[in-house]
Amino acid sequence: MVAAVIADIVGSRELEDRVAAQRALDAALADLAAAGPRAVRAMLPTVGDELQGVYPDLAGALAATLLLQLTLPETIELRFGIGLGEIQSIPSAAGPLSEGEAWWAARAAIEHVERLARRAAPSARTWVAAPDEAPAEVAELVRVANAGLLVRDRAFAQLTPRTRRLVRGRWEGRTQRELAEAEGITQPAVSQALATADGAALIEGLRALGAMPGSA
Repeated sequence: MVAAVIADIVGSRELEDRVAAQRALDAALADLAAAGPRAVRAMLPTVGDELQGVYPDLAGALAATLLLQLTLPETIELRFGIGLGEIQSIPSAAGPLSEGEAWWAARAAIEHVERLARRAAPSARTWVAAPDEAPAEVAELVRVANAGLLVRDRAFAQLTPRTRRLVRGRWEGRTQRELAEAEGITQPAVSQALATADGAALIEGLRALGAMPGSA
């Protein structure tokens, strides 16, 4: 079982400079591929404003989606559907095609979170799904993950651009003093910013997922 990820740009048609946005997105994807969780297939643009990637497990997919958001400028917002299940490679004239239940679940997940954001949870950006016939333990994993993601997405939505940079810097292993110098603020201001914006909690979440640099 793997975790297939489908992402798209929220409000891509309203972006002032779609070309510049794509450049920023491509840079963030390259950074994720170099420093983020190991991928079975790196997250890459496919058609239009859509991205796709495959991770060996749910933890890797959850970490990758958060790190990608932390790396992007605030003008670019992504929505993610994560599907758990099997995938297969189908030969074609255009080369191997990746297909299977994990992709179908990811598509259902991204469609669900889009509907959810329009109604009950405006900050929702990430959802997990599995095939209807998935084992009970996988279904339970999906339920627990989605409950946590609603909280995570809400916390991320509260971050200022500076706090995003601070969270990303702490994930990279930079000290609060180093970050303070880079931002032109004091070390206590860094500490306060991380604490008041739930930035420290997001870092601990990445640590729990085994996504800190140097993690086993």
